[in-house]
Amino acid sequence: MNRAWVREAVRLIEADANRSADTHLHVFPLPPEWGIDLYLKDESVHPTGSLKHRLARSLLLYALVNGQIGPETTLIEASSGSTAVSEAYFARMLGLDFVAVMPRKTSQEKVQLIEFYGGRCHFVDIPAEMYTEAERLGAEPNGFYLDQFTYAERATDWRGNNNIAESVFAQMKLERHPVPSWIVVGAGTGGTSATFGRYVRYRRHTTKICVVDPENSSFFGAWETGAMDYSTGMPSRIEGIGRPRVEPSFVPQVIDEMIQVPDAASMAAIRLLRERTGHW
Repeated sequence: MNRAWVREAVRLIEADANRSADTHLHVFPLPPEWGIDLYLKDESVHPTGSLKHRLARSLLLYALVNGQIGPETTLIEASSGSTAVSEAYFARMLGLDFVAVMPRKTSQEKVQLIEFYGGRCHFVDIPAEMYTEAERLGAEPNGFYLDQFTYAERATDWRGNNNIAESVFAQMKLERHPVPSWIVVGAGTGGTSATFGRYVRYRRHTTKICVVDPENSSFFGAWETGAMDYSTGMPSRIEGIGRPRVEPSFVPQVIDEMIQVPDAASMAAIRLLRERTGHW
């Protein structure tokens, strides 16, 4: 492996992070008599527009320092969404080819974003086949399968290193309740809930972790029953969260509570959020 190239690749990714400001923590207005302070972490201000920007950066750094990516590597990912967009961004930064394996019915908007950053979209007719197809492409000469669903929980340094948990607690320091009672997240890979769950234990915080899961997702059933092979076989209607199978990065042991949210309630909450804040 070309160590000089790896050093420069790591520098480029770290420099990009250093140029970027932290994402905002917004106060959501609630009636004062409730006695509840609610904050929203706005990950949409990342250069590629979502929380997955952090994940993509972590996945590439993890593979670089493990000697799995070189100057001729073609990066492969199974994703039809924001992770692929962010990975295409970093691949272009490093001068690498990137291929996103995705269902043929993926929205044209996502396809265009991936292609805007220089990525190529490889379509499969059956959504469940994108994993095996990504593995096949990754096994070809100079191919490497980033595999967000397996490595999301380990690529991120949950002890610190500017992960989302460290960011939230740093931003809460001057609030009247600097240690939150609850942190609520969704689950796509399971990596974010794993990061928060590990971080609060490592820092000895009393904060509990709640994961919300949409209809048709397998995560809630797996957490409730303890069956990690739990599967619904059906996609989520809520973009970015929920999976038809339990992904390897989902760590139920660090989750204190899960709530299965009806899709109608999710859509109502999105509309209320827009109405009350003028954002998102």
